[in-house]
Amino acid sequence: MTGGEAYRAKLLTDDALDEAISAYLADPSKSAVIEIEKARLDIAAAVLANAYSTEVLAREDATGPQKRNAVKTAILLAPV
Repeated sequence: MTGGEAYRAKLLTDDALDEAISAYLADPSKSAVIEIEKARLDIAAAVLANAYSTEVLAREDATGPQKRNAVKTAILLAPV
């Protein structure tokens, strides 16, 4: 199952997703995790595993919405 599949199955809520994205962007060095049923999704690991997300977050001129979408993409594509 991916984060996106969990989201479509309503196992991952909008609030939990938004909270995880905000926590990661506030301080990427701190642990940010989403719990989905009995599984845990490490946000930093998901971002590092996604080439698009790492590229966007490395850009100095990336806007806030671009960064949020990059982290969201990484979460939704990550295996849970």
